[in-house]
Amino acid sequence: MQLIRSHRDLIAGLAAVVVPLVVAAALVPLRQSFASTAAALVLVAVVVAVAANGSRFAGWVAAVSASVWFDFFLTRPYERFAISHRPDIETAISLFVVGIAVTELAARGRHHRLVATEESDHVALLYDLSELVAAGAPLDDVVERANAALTELLHLRQSRYVHGTTDSPRTRIDHDGHVFLGQLRWGVHQMGLPGKELDLVVQNRGVALGRFVVVPTPGWPVPLERRVVAVAVADQVGAAMTPQLRTA
Repeated sequence: MQLIRSHRDLIAGLAAVVVPLVVAAALVPLRQSFASTAAALVLVAVVVAVAANGSRFAGWVAAVSASVWFDFFLTRPYERFAISHRPDIETAISLFVVGIAVTELAARGRHHRLVATEESDHVALLYDLSELVAAGAPLDDVVERANAALTELLHLRQSRYVHGTTDSPRTRIDHDGHVFLGQLRWGVHQMGLPGKELDLVVQNRGVALGRFVVVPTPGWPVPLERRVVAVAVADQVGAAMTPQLRTA
């Protein structure tokens, strides 16, 4: 997924440079009869298309590129980076400002869609795991599913379940999702998860029964929301142990 996104952003970045140039050049035969403000609106549409399909950076580049080639091709003196008429200067500035504003709106909309999609995926993940527990699936199956879920959620290099607890001090993901190295709280947002093993405790009715030992990818950003969902995954494994506790 990350590779696909990087590839898409690369294409959008190239389009941000090239497409405004091509469109502005295509409008050259019409510049005597086509108002400069109308040409600017066409270039705004180009910026919108790039911003909607690429990254924020691609939108910024498209806004700059559109303004530069509007100046070069569509304002007097033609084929020079200079503008002799004040209305054309105002149009060029407006084109740049509107392009940046549209880019920011597109970036925010993309972020909100991504958050909504992730939240939906998290709900589906927890629902599937809870259904597995409710159906009385073997504990090994629940643990296997939880390991896979944790690996994806936290972008782990490895995840394994260990029965029982340990008294030795370890790094851990606390029940509120925060990460601790002993007594020191780790700044995940600044540094990503640490590149050492972390404990994620599995408990049932407040009693620790085991732990997931997870190995993060160093420096990979993992938001608090994902860590909280990881805690909920561990809680589902704890819930799956209820029948065993009743027969113990």
